[in-house]
Amino acid sequence: MLIALISDIHSNLEALKAVWREVKSSDVILCMGDLVGYGASPNEVVDFVRQKMGKRNFLCVRGNHDNAIAFGAEWGFNPYARQAVRWHQRVMSVENLEFLRRLPVRQLFTDDTGRSYLLIHGSPRAPLDEYLFPWLSESVFKAVLGYVRQDDLLVGHTHVPMLKWTGRRRVINPGSVGQPRDGDWRAAYATLETEKEPPNNVEFHRVEYNVEKSAERIIKAGLPRFLAERLFEGI
Repeated sequence: MLIALISDIHSNLEALKAVWREVKSSDVILCMGDLVGYGASPNEVVDFVRQKMGKRNFLCVRGNHDNAIAFGAEWGFNPYARQAVRWHQRVMSVENLEFLRRLPVRQLFTDDTGRSYLLIHGSPRAPLDEYLFPWLSESVFKAVLGYVRQDDLLVGHTHVPMLKWTGRRRVINPGSVGQPRDGDWRAAYATLETEKEPPNNVEFHRVEYNVEKSAERIIKAGLPRFLAERLFEGI
């Protein structure tokens, strides 16, 4: 079984389509949230995901930006993010906002070998808000996995790819499709091949996309120029 891991699309249609071309042959697609926020194509991204989820094995959880836009919960957001949240709320269709509201905060998945996974945007301790950065101490990851019964924890939120081992269990973040923050502007995703044995069955990937078009959409929408400029830097 080939499992594709994606996260943090952030209304970037061009990046999503580029990644989709790479992962569409996967048996399962697991998404760790934040379909929307920051970018200028929220309806297009949600429409795309809704269509694909209706036709194949595609699981997705709600991220903090999804939550903020769907429920107006924008506290703690920086001014750029807050402005984007309010713009999204004005332009998104009722159907797409309702879709975001219905996304679960947690999802469970078991692969064809019996290995189990918990999908969550932030962490089990704070599903929408906690950042699990790769440079955090081993004790942090042990503590987080103490909340998890499944074999592996799949997260997003940081926009930084990560694979952390704690004993026989893993915390995996595929990085961000639509707004990478690890210094590489290309869209990020990961794949997991169950026919291979851990730890050699997870691969991280990058794919180029039309970043100029994504940035142009942001500027034309009247969103902060910084949100367009950061796409070129991967920050």
